[in-house]
Amino acid sequence: MNDLNIILESELTCPKCGHKAIETMPTDACQWFYECTSCKAMIKPLPGDCCVYCSYGTVPCPPIQAGGSCCG
Repeated sequence: MNDLNIILESELTCPKCGHKAIETMPTDACQWFYECTSCKAMIKPLPGDCCVYCSYGTVPCPPIQAGGSCCG
């Protein structure tokens, strides 16, 4: 996949309360933590995932979309 096909928005679903929020993913860093805008829970990636978008989002993070690995 080339950079023109990279999707930057993903809908995150909080595993604690089920709240959904559309967020813009960073392209230059991993997002290991995310505070739910509804219940204020601090969520972290599931074991084996590189970021919260790969665990709880509708779209994986940009480095994974590009066929690479996230965070190094």
